[in-house]
Amino acid sequence: MKANPKRATDRIVPVIDLFAGPGGLGEGFSSCPPVAGARFQIALSIEMEKFAHQTLQLRAFRRQFDSPPPEYWEFLQGQRQETDLFRLYPCEAAAAQKEAQRITLSAKTAGSVRGLVTAALRGATTWVLVGGPPCQAYSLVGRARNKGVAEYDTDSDNRHVLYLEYLQLLAEHAPPVFVMENVKGLLSAKYRNVRMFDRIRADLQRPADAFERTRRVVQSRRSAQYRLMSVSPDQGVFPGEDPADFLLRAEKFGVPQARHRVVIVGVRSDVDMPDLRLVRRPEMFVEATIGDMPRVRSGITDQDGAWNDLFRQCRNRDWLKEVAPDVRRQIRAALVALNASELDRGGEFVAGRNEQCPELGGWVNHSTRAHILSDLERYLFASSYAAVRGKSPTLSDFPHSLLPNHGNVDRALSGGLFSDRFRVQLSHRPSMTITSHISKDGHYYIHPDATQCRSLTVREAARLQTFPEDYFFCGPRTAQYHQVGNAVPPRLARQIAALILPRLA
Repeated sequence: MKANPKRATDRIVPVIDLFAGPGGLGEGFSSCPPVAGARFQIALSIEMEKFAHQTLQLRAFRRQFDSPPPEYWEFLQGQRQETDLFRLYPCEAAAAQKEAQRITLSAKTAGSVRGLVTAALRGATTWVLVGGPPCQAYSLVGRARNKGVAEYDTDSDNRHVLYLEYLQLLAEHAPPVFVMENVKGLLSAKYRNVRMFDRIRADLQRPADAFERTRRVVQSRRSAQYRLMSVSPDQGVFPGEDPADFLLRAEKFGVPQARHRVVIVGVRSDVDMPDLRLVRRPEMFVEATIGDMPRVRSGITDQDGAWNDLFRQCRNRDWLKEVAPDVRRQIRAALVALNASELDRGGEFVAGRNEQCPELGGWVNHSTRAHILSDLERYLFASSYAAVRGKSPTLSDFPHSLLPNHGNVDRALSGGLFSDRFRVQLSHRPSMTITSHISKDGHYYIHPDATQCRSLTVREAARLQTFPEDYFFCGPRTAQYHQVGNAVPPRLARQIAALILPRLA
């Protein structure tokens, strides 16, 4: 149950993970197959959010074993507490706690972080820095939500400059290679009338110089300069010149999700590394990714009575009369199946035969949310419409009497923002981007099966993000959703790692 002794002979290439979240980037790098006797290993990961840090620490514990002990599976099955698990394996627990640190990166913590990085590297000169600063200020959806809010000031939003904490480690430690990830909105975001991507690109090329315009003192290696590379195969005639060259479309690389993110690989000027290009992989679809999972139903908020009885009432709703005949037939068929089903709401552990991870004996983080009945009727319509028409409906496709009572509905009906407020994940396509907004409601993440009539569970979202089956997300369900939505897909991160490792081996 301890690590395989053969691995001890591998040459370790340390990875430092900043703004680690639940650890998607780190998981991708640490799971990258060894090359020429060299392998990546997470030396230090830093995250400020409580529950994401707990998830990060638990995964660091899991990585202490090639094959987890029986007690780890018992923990995932809800039969043990984490404290009990760590008590049984104190050495592995101590290593995990040392690796995964809960720290808010700032000028105040820079000194302690500097010491932690130095200690974690243990004198290694060949290593990789990965991570990405919090992205809410760059997010296109976040900016749309903030637009028009009187008290929101773009220039005073300090999330725009959190990348300076990432930059400081580059200036002080000068790793041979770094990987920085962020949202697509970074390409168009502005801060104090300057396009953020241009500023960040210039700063990443000469990290130490960036601090000359600030009052922060850094212990920099001024000679360190970087060549910025894109790993996208879809680049222009002059690679890296166009900011769009750095945009990766995850669905082109075997991730079952249309997730578009900016990824920058920086190579120190004295390191000989050719251009890197990912290889396209076949598309993966929603049905193939989550279709084998246990069928579960939603809960209904503020309603008494059996789930089936409440849905039985839907057969006589006035809005059904407004629906096109083909969609109405699909809805009625779904209602028959709904009324005949005896589904439950899942749970933090659902027992069963999980073909992807037989040792687990089921599925973790697979509990459903409760929604108000009127929203569930909208889910029923939307998923039935998608099944018949092959696309998710916009609000203009909804029966008028089924439209939500929101002030911005009229604007959405005329083609404005959020006209696709209720979004079905189509079975035979990659899902839409899993974002942190999934933690707020499920309207953008409706399950394609109308007979389950619900939004995606945390585990389904995690599968679409390509996390392993035994990757447990800690905290309440809202925090779990938030972690999954903010993460980097490990499968994409592993492909990037596999490009870099041979050049460092």
